[in-house]
Amino acid sequence: MKPKCLIVDDELDALLVLEAALSPDIECYTAKNLSEARFYLQKQQFDICLADMCLGERENGVELVDLIKSDYPRTAVAGITAHGDIESAVQFLKRGAFDFISKPVDHQQLKTIINNAFNLPTIPKKVDTNFIAKSPKMLELLTQIKRVSQSQAPIHIYGESGSGKEIVAKMIHNLGARANRPFLAVNCGAIPPDLMESEFFGYKKGSFTSANRDHQGFFEQACGGSLFLDEIAELPLHMQVKLLRAIQEKYIRPIGARQEVSVDVRILSATHKNLAELVKHDEFRSDLFYRINVIQLDVPPLRKRKEDIDLFIDRIFSQHSRCNELKISLEARKVLKAYPFLGNVRELENILERTLTLCEGPMVEAKDLKLSPDMSNAMAPANNHSKPLDLGRIDDDLDKLEKKRLVGAMKQANGKKTKAAGLLGLTLNSLRHRLRKHGLDKIGNWESFDSNQVEMIKQAQKSISIKKKAKV
Repeated sequence: MKPKCLIVDDELDALLVLEAALSPDIECYTAKNLSEARFYLQKQQFDICLADMCLGERENGVELVDLIKSDYPRTAVAGITAHGDIESAVQFLKRGAFDFISKPVDHQQLKTIINNAFNLPTIPKKVDTNFIAKSPKMLELLTQIKRVSQSQAPIHIYGESGSGKEIVAKMIHNLGARANRPFLAVNCGAIPPDLMESEFFGYKKGSFTSANRDHQGFFEQACGGSLFLDEIAELPLHMQVKLLRAIQEKYIRPIGARQEVSVDVRILSATHKNLAELVKHDEFRSDLFYRINVIQLDVPPLRKRKEDIDLFIDRIFSQHSRCNELKISLEARKVLKAYPFLGNVRELENILERTLTLCEGPMVEAKDLKLSPDMSNAMAPANNHSKPLDLGRIDDDLDKLEKKRLVGAMKQANGKKTKAAGLLGLTLNSLRHRLRKHGLDKIGNWESFDSNQVEMIKQAQKSISIKKKAKV
């Protein structure tokens, strides 16, 4: 039997164009308003519904989306919007629409949307084995991942460095209609600004001196699949403008090309920074923020999902070459659960990998972990007779301990940030962010500094800055 599509639009010409584009492969039914759409939905089982956002002066497609998601969940909904009406498209996606297409309708994009709708999995796929969820927060996140994977809405993933944002992005891809197509992860902070346009959009042979061949950019490499933009906050403003246009129009122009190229990618993004705050300070474009942040998923830090730590320990031990030789003591597990893990899962993995490699006995004890006692004690639970926790003081203590660990890592790495980031289980961008946060980014000779000296230098730098402003 042919797939069935319900097309809802108050313009007769639009109905005829869409019906002609889909026939004869798809059996089409057309409706000019919500009343006719309800009539057909009660009589037929549709695979997909194409609904215009604006259905005259009194009706809109959002009502139809709500109806279908509530009463006809097996029918995928795609929105039809006016050219450039991105706000309506975002609202459509937030209400549960699978995807959207702008007028005038591009037949290739229409075909892609229809194919994606038919490829949505009817049988739930297995969850990625790298995704560990036992804590309530992670079980809730898993539920959200399963739900959003069935749409094409852009997803923004927020979480600290090392918390598992890329694993979440891969799960969304693998559980959705694009699972058999490419998944391309890009670290936006690792691309030199002058190479960004050529890396994202590609170039043609001869377009500049060293262009001795055609080169496909990230959008073309990920075409049909998902493009994961990690650390998207690191994109400079001029590149944010070009990225926004590519996402909205679904077209790119490689450097040196005469014609635009149609691209079909699902955008997934992530950052450890607060994009809303960056928007307030004009460091991130508000229009791009609202476009990529249709749905936001928050990945909790490891210290807020301690129920999962035992599962991580067991998995890492089972994957190590010495898994049959070594066990871990209850005391060692207890110490790990009390540790705040500034580098999150990545830091836990680094600690255990190091311990498993160096440990000589049959049992990994707490002393073998070589953790900082100050960091472990900072998160230790108080006894029943102690005073209520002062959350502000805890935050201050963690800041001091974080600064102390940063100084220690930089001293151990002889000032080399890449090595220090590895020791802490952080990305290079995250390390730089934390160094700036504590005023440690301009200190050169780390071997000769302790935490008190660092604080004195920070205060001196602040004083100099104030004096300069006073002179101006």
